[in-house]
Amino acid sequence: MMDDFTPKLFSLIRAGIPRKTILKDVMSGVIVGIVALPLAIAFAIASGVSPEKGLLTAIVAGIIISVFGGSRVQIGGPTGAFIVIVYGIVQTHGVDGLIIATFMAGFIMIAFGLARFGNFLKFIPYSLIVGFTSGIALIIFSSQIKDFLGLPISDVPADFFAKWSLYVTHLDQVNIYAVLIAVATVLITIYLQKFIKLIPGSIVAIVLTTLFVHFFDIPVETIYSQFGEIPNALSMPRLPAMDFETVKSLLQPAFAIALLGSIESLLSAVVADSMIGGKHRSNVELVAQGAANTASALFGGIPATGAIARTATNINNGGRTPIAGIVHAVILLLVMLLFAPLAKLIPLACLAGILVVVAYHMSEWRQFRSILKGDKLDVIILLTTFFLTVIFDLVIAIQVGIVLSSFMFMNRMSQSVQVNNINLDQERMERLFDEENLELPEGVVLYEINGPLFFGAARQFQHTLTSIPSSARVIILRMRYIPLIDATGYQTLKEIISNFHKQKIQVILSGVRDELANDFARHGIYEVLDRQWVVKDIKQALRLLQ
Repeated sequence: MMDDFTPKLFSLIRAGIPRKTILKDVMSGVIVGIVALPLAIAFAIASGVSPEKGLLTAIVAGIIISVFGGSRVQIGGPTGAFIVIVYGIVQTHGVDGLIIATFMAGFIMIAFGLARFGNFLKFIPYSLIVGFTSGIALIIFSSQIKDFLGLPISDVPADFFAKWSLYVTHLDQVNIYAVLIAVATVLITIYLQKFIKLIPGSIVAIVLTTLFVHFFDIPVETIYSQFGEIPNALSMPRLPAMDFETVKSLLQPAFAIALLGSIESLLSAVVADSMIGGKHRSNVELVAQGAANTASALFGGIPATGAIARTATNINNGGRTPIAGIVHAVILLLVMLLFAPLAKLIPLACLAGILVVVAYHMSEWRQFRSILKGDKLDVIILLTTFFLTVIFDLVIAIQVGIVLSSFMFMNRMSQSVQVNNINLDQERMERLFDEENLELPEGVVLYEINGPLFFGAARQFQHTLTSIPSSARVIILRMRYIPLIDATGYQTLKEIISNFHKQKIQVILSGVRDELANDFARHGIYEVLDRQWVVKDIKQALRLLQ
């Protein structure tokens, strides 16, 4: 049981890691570090914070997630999924508010892990995940239009429609150089990998466009013109001043960060498992993700989680242990310490092009289209979550999506519960009696219940049992296929038994498993029904009637 909270790295070290594997991990870590560099900077800028905060997050959180996480190959750091939340928090509460919210979210995620919520987050429906992921992709794409087109807009509103309305009014001010740089970045990022596998296309695009802009003095915005110098040193850990009112106002965003980070990290770990044939430890992964976010906040970083694209890159380049994730963070640290003065020359149009590619890959349009062709309940969850994410915000989308999914689940579960009157199904009754050698006395009605008797199915259960023959003097409820009964189910069962007793009809509960029989005492069933009428099988129930 303690293995659930043992980091994968510790288990691998105890078992021994072959030298050949370590060498592959180091090489993979170097490549992933190079891939992560432009993404860390781009995600920070798109989130409304300075570029070094993305690097800090990838370094600090990346090391902690790899050392203490529950996956062999997970790469942690800032991701596109957080852009929407982070940008909204910065707009409302400032950078200090973001740091506090991230710090709080870290502890919430640690609590999720310690409470073993990792075992339950996997049950969040796929249609909900695709809905908010596709919504985030559209918002990321929308947020990059300013820099993609080189529009001279100082403040871009957070509202989706207001943002596009502003873009339209400035279309006559498009910077053709910025457009060419952005388009070239998109093409290089997408197509270079088909010819050169070892070097990421995004890095090549950054180097080429930066050199082009610098040496030919091209009039486009760069990181330096927008943000100034990039610090080439880690800041000392600190936490902004906070009081009860600040904590209360940031509680909802913190929960949103924690929930999204938990879903994203476990989803990434599941994808990684399918690629390497492994099995991650979900609860220790959540604890590590929480610790990583807390540490990231202390160093002035932004929220972090498992990054699916970078994790897949790690696997495809031979990474098989957390050593690769540690090396990736060290590479980013060296870049920050040695090459930060050069990174400031990167044109914003190039970063916008990289994020447009990220948004395309995040959009999951094939899965989106596939779900639209499926079950109508999944379509409702998908579209509701998608439009709430785009039009309002991700916090509302996640909350409403989970509530809606819960109602949909209850509806499906209630439909799966069957209460059958065996007396009315002649063919089934003959087959049942032939197989079990049964014979029902006159005036005895047999019902068979299949499925969990919970609050979502209680009304259907009660309604079915109201229509019984007037000649009935005994009702046998066959409960052998009931896996569980909740508080509402027990209350409904007691009411049904009491109502039948008032009509002078005896109730017999048959096929009751030992676990349910023990629960009967706790929930007061024996207060309305003598124990002798609760039996283990149908034959024992019929013997009571002789």
